[in-house]
Amino acid sequence: MEAIVGKPAPDFKTQAYIDNEIKEVSLADYLGKWVLLWFYPADFTFI
Repeated sequence: MEAIVGKPAPDFKTQAYIDNEIKEVSLADYLGKWVLLWFYPADFTFI
């Protein structure tokens, strides 16, 4: 999968921490809304 500037992001599913629960979310859940995708490599790892 490759990200291309100016093109729509491909749909994907992942787990997210929302309202004190871990829930499965999809990019399609936010269709028509502004979305910020933030990837933080090595988060919560002890290095």
